Amino acid sequence: MTSKKNHPSVQQFKEFVKEHPKLVQEVRKGNKQWQEVFEDWYLLGDKDVIWKQYQDDQPEVQKEVEKKSDFMSQMLSAVKKMDANTVNHHISNMSSTISTIQGLFDQFGLTKGSSQNTSNHNQHPFSFRKD
Repeated sequence: MTSKKNHPSVQQFKEFVKEHPKLVQEVRKGNKQWQEVFEDWYLLGDKDVIWKQYQDDQPEVQKEVEKKSDFMSQMLSAVKKMDANTVNHHISNMSSTISTIQGLFDQFGLTKGSSQNTSNHNQHPFSFRKD
């Protein structure tokens, strides 16, 4: 499989488009063509004032805040949709399951305190004393 290397200016243009996402929207709407955008970028440069309108208006910090607020609104709506009786039922089931598991550990001696006692006892299974 051969990999085709792009011209450096094409790579730079791709980076430029990533920084100006509204250009993609304009091309998808049919208002502009990629060839036209590339020619303008090549002739005017990426620092020209005409590109400001295509930049992403929101800084990265604001995007993070929006993502967090979207998450919080989703969580809030999920909590609103929950039935309190169902949640209580699930919590009681989990509690009884944990109690059962703890009982099994106690029955088979798998707790921390008992494991130390049995490990010392298993090292010397017979008690020998010198006369």
